[in-house]
Amino acid sequence: MAPYVPHTAQDVARMLADLGLVSTEDLFSCVPPALRLAGGLDLPQGLPEPDVAAEMARLASANRAATELVCFAGGGSYDHDVPAVTRALAGRSEFVTSYTPYQPEVAQGVLQVLFEYQTLVSRLAGLPVANASVYDGATALVEAVNMATAATGRRALWVSEGVNPRWREVLATLTAGQALAVVEVPLIDGITRWEGVAGGAEGQSHEGPPAAVVVASPNYLGCIDPLGAARAAATEAGALLIAAFDPVASGLLRSAGQQGADVAVAEGQPFGSRLAFGGPYLGMMAATQAHVRRLPGRLVGQTVDRSGRSAYVTTLRAREQDIRREKASSNICTNQTLVAVTAMVQLAWLGTTGLRELALRCARGARYLRQGMLALPGVKPLVGAPMVREFAVALPVAIDLVVERMADEGFLAGLPVEAGGQEGLLVAVTEKRTKAEMDAYLESLGKVLS
Repeated sequence: MAPYVPHTAQDVARMLADLGLVSTEDLFSCVPPALRLAGGLDLPQGLPEPDVAAEMARLASANRAATELVCFAGGGSYDHDVPAVTRALAGRSEFVTSYTPYQPEVAQGVLQVLFEYQTLVSRLAGLPVANASVYDGATALVEAVNMATAATGRRALWVSEGVNPRWREVLATLTAGQALAVVEVPLIDGITRWEGVAGGAEGQSHEGPPAAVVVASPNYLGCIDPLGAARAAATEAGALLIAAFDPVASGLLRSAGQQGADVAVAEGQPFGSRLAFGGPYLGMMAATQAHVRRLPGRLVGQTVDRSGRSAYVTTLRAREQDIRREKASSNICTNQTLVAVTAMVQLAWLGTTGLRELALRCARGARYLRQGMLALPGVKPLVGAPMVREFAVALPVAIDLVVERMADEGFLAGLPVEAGGQEGLLVAVTEKRTKAEMDAYLESLGKVLS
C-alpha cells in the first residue's frame, strides 16, 4: 500500500522549478549536514490501516495511565474529582461546538459564561480584572512577564526558584528570544530568600533593576512562601510583583491580590480538567486595574444595549490583531474557551463554601499522609516550611526506584524533586484520596523502603 502524501512527484517538481532548485536536497541545503538524518527513518513498510491501529494500541498499552494507579502525584497537575454536573453542563453542544465570539450579537451565551469565568478568577486572585484565559499556567506566567516588560521598559527579571521548573523552562525560551536577563533567587528551607538580591545578583549591575519579581505561593515544593518579602523587594526595585498561586489552596489562604500582587497567574486544571497526559489545560490571569490595557488575549465586558438589556462584548483588546503591532503587549489571539467554561461550571458549583471544604479535605489528607510518612524509618522532611496540600520528603532509597516500585504496588507515588542539593519525593493529596488509600500507600511505601 502506497503511503498517503498530498503532493505527487509532478507537484514537487513544479514547486522546485519555481524555486530554481533541482531536488529536495537542494531545498534543505541550508541545514548543516551534521543535523540531517542519514539514511532516513528506520520505519517498517506500510501496513493496512487496521494493522497500524493495532500496533498503535500495543504501543499505547505500555503507558500506565493515572486511572490505573492511585495518584499521589502533583507538581502542577492534580487528580481531582470532576463531578457529573461539570461534565453535563460543560459538555452541552452549545459550548462544545461554539466558535470564536467575533459576532457578539449571536454569541451572547458564550460571552456571558466567559464574563462569569473572569469574575470567579478575579475573586480567586483577589484582583479587580481577569482575562478570558490563556493556554496554561506556563503561558500565563510568560504573558505576565510580557506585561511587566511593556509596563516598565526593563530587561531583567528576578524569579524565585520555587516557581514550577516547567514554567521556568518556558520562561527561559521567552527570555532567550527577547534577550531578557533572569536572576534566579534561591530557596532556603523552602522559602525564597529575597534579601540581598539587588546588590548580589549576578548580572544585576549591568542589566539594571528588574521589570518583575516573580514568586509562587504555595511554591513547587508545596511550601507557603509569604509574599510580603517579595512585595517589599518589588516595591524597592520599582518592579511589578507577579505571583503564581494554587487556585484550590485559595479556599484557605489569603489571595495573591490581598498580599500585594500586581499580576496573579495560575493553572486552572484542578477545576474540571482531567490529567489527560498534560492537556489541554487552562491558564488563569488577573491583574490590577492599572494594567488592564496590557492583559493578553480576550477580555469580556458587560454593558447594556439600546433597550437597556444586559449585553456582553469583548473589550480593551491588547492583542496585535486588534491594535497596532508595535503597541501590542501580546500576540496571543485566543483563549481556552471550552476549558474555561468547564472551570466556570465547577467553580460555580463549588461556591465559596465548597471551595473551602475542598481545600480543607486536601490539606487534612496531606497532613495525615505526611505524618504517616515521617513515621517510617529514614523518611525526613525535605524542607521545613509550612505546607497546604503538597509536600516534599527525603527518602533513604533512590527516588526513581521508589516511584518504580510503588507503581508495581498500584500507586503513582509522587514526583522526584531537588532542594538544597538533596533529592526528595513531592507528594500531593486531593479530595479523591481516601484514608484507606493513604493507609495502603504507607504500607506499600514501608515495604518498598525496607
